[in-house]
Amino acid sequence: MENKSNSTNLPALYTLMTVWFFWSFVAASNGILIPLFKEKFELQQWQAQLVDFAFYAAYFVGSVLYLLLSSIMKTDILNKIGYKNGIIYGLIISAVGSLIFYPAAETKSYFLLLTALFVVGLGFSLQQTATQPFMIALGPPETGATRINLGGAVNNFGGTIGPLIVSYAIFGSISPEAALSATIESVKVPYLLLGGLFVLVAVFFWISKLPRITNDEHVEAGLGALKYPQLILGMSAIFVYVGVEVTIGSNLPEYLKETQGLVSSQVSKYVSLFWGSMMVGRWTASVGNFGLSDSIKKILWVVVPFVAFGIVLYVNSIMSGDVSDLYPYGFCVIVMIVSFFMAKEKPVRTLLIYTGVGAIMTLIGVFTEGKIALFSLISGGLFCSILWPSIFSLGTAGLGKYTNQGSAFMIMMILGGAIIPVLQGVIADTVGIQTSYLLAVACFAYLFWFGIRVQQVLRKQNIDFDKEVANVKGGH
Repeated sequence: MENKSNSTNLPALYTLMTVWFFWSFVAASNGILIPLFKEKFELQQWQAQLVDFAFYAAYFVGSVLYLLLSSIMKTDILNKIGYKNGIIYGLIISAVGSLIFYPAAETKSYFLLLTALFVVGLGFSLQQTATQPFMIALGPPETGATRINLGGAVNNFGGTIGPLIVSYAIFGSISPEAALSATIESVKVPYLLLGGLFVLVAVFFWISKLPRITNDEHVEAGLGALKYPQLILGMSAIFVYVGVEVTIGSNLPEYLKETQGLVSSQVSKYVSLFWGSMMVGRWTASVGNFGLSDSIKKILWVVVPFVAFGIVLYVNSIMSGDVSDLYPYGFCVIVMIVSFFMAKEKPVRTLLIYTGVGAIMTLIGVFTEGKIALFSLISGGLFCSILWPSIFSLGTAGLGKYTNQGSAFMIMMILGGAIIPVLQGVIADTVGIQTSYLLAVACFAYLFWFGIRVQQVLRKQNIDFDKEVANVKGGH
């Protein structure tokens, strides 16, 4: 990459963080659309999960198109146009998708609504393919995961408020009557406004002074990146990780309906708590970006997660009123804090601890009842929160001239968010929604295995990020 500095370009990093907000805002808001569409279109659970299928399948299709065009043009497209322009074009595509919601809602066409989400996701695919290697290139590669975590902190603030804002825009209140009065046409205005925001952010990026960072090595078109076993492993891990993250949140409204007796206008508080849990974890991990002393960092690793949890409670109280029933979730936050201290900011160690605890908490959610089961399932958000940057940085480690291509392959595997929720929907229609969460347990178990295996592969190539992180800390 052009940037050879051992320090991070912070102004550029902060600019890039703005686009992360929308990815989770839209993804989390799908959790509000799913029960609405299920009721109004009279769908089965697996059919309602096609909302996620359309949205996340777009990442796969977008990445395939990117690789095909790069192959046809015999050049890496992002290397040619620059990461900045890739983000701008992606925002414009997403704006077009948001505008399709209007005719789709007018005609009450489920297919056209899914098409709108697909186009939005297509734009996100290009944005993410450009943004993540851009952020890794803004500083030392071994600390790339912490920069992505900082973007993730903004990302999941969008995920926290997205379900609340979209739910309020559609239903107007959390009363059971609001669920009955809402219509498919209620989605028109919020998604028109979202399209306008995409255009504004595209203009912001156009006038921003971001550095032109490209891969300065000779970039080969084709499938050369696939010769790296860490990339193959990383692709499978991204598939499973995105799948488990999305399926926990997207099947949550049906779980709340079946086990807690809630209707679609009442689920936003818990969907927001799930995505807010992602924010809690990522805000905690982002503390490492600010060059603080070890003692100050350790204090903030305790304080920041509760500040983030407090923000989740506050924004929910604005929309939903009383949130005292969410206070016991603080125990899950404590479990995550202990896990973070044990992980020591090391990518592989983080993977092993978080996936192990995530599997245990999800098992508790499957085999208990009431709020213990509910909060245990929602805590999957805490233990998914910082897996993405660990997987992404490990999967693209040592790819050199194939980094952009490898990034596209990794983004392609967001397809897991399309497949796994639908699979859980099928299982839920067969054995019940609570038992279907055993699929999430299996996903966490696979990611635990990935952490062990990818470390073995990278060490054979003399790459050890856990050791490099320790050396960077020692250098401080």
